Amino acid sequence: MQVRQLDVLDRRLLHALQIEPRASWNELAPVLGVDAATLGRRWERIRADGIAWISGIPNRGQGALVEIECAPAHLESTADALAGDDRLFVLDDTSGSRDLLATLFVPDLAALSSYVVDSLGTIPGVRTVRTHVVNETLTEGGNWRLRELDGATAARIPRSPGPRARAARIVPDEIRDAVMFELFRDARAPIKTIAQKYDIAPQRVSDAIARLRHDGDLILRTDVARAYSGWPVYAWYFVEAPAATIEAARTAIAKVPEVRLAVTSSSRYNLILAVWLRRLTDVNRFEIALENALPGARIADRSVVLRIRKHMNQRIGPDTRSLGPVN
Repeated sequence: MQVRQLDVLDRRLLHALQIEPRASWNELAPVLGVDAATLGRRWERIRADGIAWISGIPNRGQGALVEIECAPAHLESTADALAGDDRLFVLDDTSGSRDLLATLFVPDLAALSSYVVDSLGTIPGVRTVRTHVVNETLTEGGNWRLRELDGATAARIPRSPGPRARAARIVPDEIRDAVMFELFRDARAPIKTIAQKYDIAPQRVSDAIARLRHDGDLILRTDVARAYSGWPVYAWYFVEAPAATIEAARTAIAKVPEVRLAVTSSSRYNLILAVWLRRLTDVNRFEIALENALPGARIADRSVVLRIRKHMNQRIGPDTRSLGPVN
C-alpha cells in the first residue's frame, strides 16, 4: 500500500496532539488555521495509515529495561511471545551485545522478579537476561516533539483541564481500571463511549481522567512512526557516570532534542538513554556532545535499533508504522 508522506499541516497537527493528545478539533482549529472537519479527516488518515497513534500509559509502579539474548533460530518466536505481554511496553531488535531490548512496567520489584524468572525464564530460546531496574525517569518519550510549531503557537494549544473542585480526590478502582484500559487502547476515546460501555456516569469518567492525569498516574502520549518523523535512526546508550554528574546534568539531558528517554538505573550502567538521530553519521557527533555535557561519564555500550517490534499498545512493522493494537 502506498502511503503518502506527511505534509506541513499533518506535522503541525501531530505536534499539537503531542502537546495535548485529547484536544478537540474545535479547540485546535483556530490555532492551526484550518476547520475542525479537516483536522478530523487528517487525523483519521494518519491513524489508519499507522503513522501515528495515541496511548494512555500507567505511571504508577516499577519500570525496568531488560536485555535479552536469544538462540538465533528462536528470535522470531521469542519476540512474538514477548510482544503479546501487556507488561511490556517497548520491544526492540538491536545490534551489538543484545538481541532484544524490552521496556517493562510492573507493580513492584516482586512483580519484576516474577516476570523475569517465571515469564522470561520459560520462553524457549531465551539464553541470557540482564535486568536494569529504573530508579528515576529524567525524561520520557511522551515529552519528545516534532518541533513544527513555533513557541507562540505551541503556547496556544489548550492544555488538559485540572480536576473540578467538587471532583473526588480518590478514583475508585473499578473506574480507574476502566479508564486505564480504554485510554491505553485509544487515548482519544470519547468520555461518552467509555461511560456507556461500563455503565458509569460521564461526569465520573471525566473526573477520573482529569484526576489521574493531574496526579501523574496516567500519561497520554502521541507517538509518530520513526521513518516519518524526520529522525529515522534510533539508538540506545548505556552510560557509566559519577552520581554527581548525573544530578547536575538532569536538566540538560531533558533539553537535548535527540534524547527520547533518559533513566537512571541500579545496574552497572547508571544512566540509560534512548536517542533518535537524523542520520547514522550523527552517532559519533552525538556521542562527543554527550560526553562533553557529562564530565567524567563514559559510554560503556551502545546499540542501534534494527527494528521496533512493539511500541506501547501497537505492533510495529518493519517500516516503523503501526500494524494495529496488540490486543
